[in-house]
Amino acid sequence: MTKLEELTALLVNEINDFKSSVDKLEQINDQLMNTKIKMDVSDYKTIIEEHQKQMHIHKNMIEAFESRFSVKINQAKIYPTWAVVVFIISILFCLGSIILWFS
Repeated sequence: MTKLEELTALLVNEINDFKSSVDKLEQINDQLMNTKIKMDVSDYKTIIEEHQKQMHIHKNMIEAFESRFSVKINQAKIYPTWAVVVFIISILFCLGSIILWFS
């Protein structure tokens, strides 16, 4: 009977240890559930702000280039206006002379 009593005492001891361990784990779990974690995003915020500034600068540079390019395209002409007028007049003169020649 002593062996049975020893085993029973050992089992009771192990069960009590297990219960105390479970209680400790429950306390730790409650503490973890109630703990608020705050992230420090100030470093990321400064990086994002710097990136936004750079993007704004690049956007302004692209817009300035686009406006300069648009002005240059509008000012650029393949033929001067006087040359086009002279060409049209010469074609009309040629057509008129051909019509008069055959009539």
